[in-house]
Order: sequence, then structure tokens, then C-alpha cells
Amino acid sequence: MWTEEDIAGRPAWRHIPSGVVFREVPGGTFRMGLSEAELEAVRAIERDGGVEDTIEPFLANAKDAQPVREVRVESFLLARHPLTVAQVQHWLPDYEDDYAEAATGTARLGGDLHDLLKLLPFQLPSEAQWEYAARAGTTTLTFRGDGKPDEDQLLDDFDDEARTAAAENAFGLAAMGSANEICADVWIPGFDDAPADARPRTGDGPRTVRGGASDLYPWQGCDEWLLLLSATRYEHADFTAVRPVGPVPPR
Repeated sequence: MWTEEDIAGRPAWRHIPSGVVFREVPGGTFRMGLSEAELEAVRAIERDGGVEDTIEPFLANAKDAQPVREVRVESFLLARHPLTVAQVQHWLPDYEDDYAEAATGTARLGGDLHDLLKLLPFQLPSEAQWEYAARAGTTTLTFRGDGKPDEDQLLDDFDDEARTAAAENAFGLAAMGSANEICADVWIPGFDDAPADARPRTGDGPRTVRGGASDLYPWQGCDEWLLLLSATRYEHADFTAVRPVGPVPPR
């Protein structure tokens, strides 16, 4: 069911039936949440004239990604990029996506989401797994640093292997933060009483979403770049992308 390959100069696992490529994310400990240093970096971007619109809503909601806490994450597999239309069609042959321009584009699921999750042989990542993977060992706004992210960090189609590889972080994961990706956790504002490991928080209600900058591209003077930040989180309301997670296969 699995084959180990070298993709873009890095080891990867391919799920043979669907063709979905996964990277092995090493275990470790990290500081999860929106730190005061990151908030200051956002304010510095504003002071330097890098903000076209107001960032007050983002700052007002910063508490939803706090307090920062130390979290332990065990190793796991995470899809190299969100599921594409063609990959979703492996499980849902009748799936159509008016948003994507090609079968190699990111799939955004609405009413089909529940059906897909029932058929997937994988799980959704927990918020801790997602943020740990997005940070890839960094403590900055994005894995590329504290500067304002720009359009070259967006990637919504994966037909160009060179561009996909260029968008990878240190864990070999592409386009983290580009699409809005649903997590296993139920939406709970803030991290008070959140577990110190990578277990998802459970309960009734909508799930948590991470990322989403490319959903609003072109930005046209707005500040959707904030959705690329590793710590940005919000409540699921509509269409969403899926980046599945799985256990590391035995070698």
C-alpha cells in the first residue's frame, strides 16, 4: 500500500492506491501559538508601511492563538500538499470543483467534506501537528522569517514540480498556509487547558481551520497575507482543503 521514494531530493512515502505523497515529520517539542515576538513582528510590518489595510481585527483576535505553550509531537506522516481535485476523485469519483482551474489544483470541499472524511483511510491533522509542521523548526511568522509574506509563498496548483519544490519548508511540505486546511480539533478560542501533546481537542461544533491566503488572492491591497502565518487559526464556516495525516509505515 505504501512505497518509499525520493521526491525533490527528499525521502517521501507514496500511498499507492491514491498517489498521495506524504513526508515524514520528525517528532519534537515546540512552542505553539502566537508569541509576543510574532505580534511585534506584525506591528513592525505595519510601522514600515507594509500594511495596506487595518490589522486591528487580527490583533484583536490574537488571544485566540494564545497562550503560547510547549507541546510535544510524535513523528507522523503529513501529505506534502493539500489534496488535489484528482486525488479527491480517487475516493469521490463524481466530485467536481468549480474553484480549481485543473485537476492538479487544491480541492475545496463543502458538502462533500463529510463524505470524503468517511472514506479516507487517513485522519485530519491535529492543530498541534499542523502548526508544528508549518513552523518546521522555526519560531517566526512563517517558516521563511518575520518579513511580510508575499505572493511567491502562495501555491494552489501542483502541476509544476519545480515550483512545488521551491515552496517546501524544511520538512519538505509545500504551501503550508496557502489553502484553508481543516484540522481535527473542534474550534475553541484560545489554548487555555489545551493538551501538552498533539492530541486534538474534541467536542461538538465546527472544527478549526488553518491557512487560507490563496483563497483570497489576488490580495488587492488587503491583508490576507496574515492567513499565511504559522499561528493563524479560525473557525470553519464553509469550503475547506484537506491535508491528511497518517502513521509512519514500518520499514
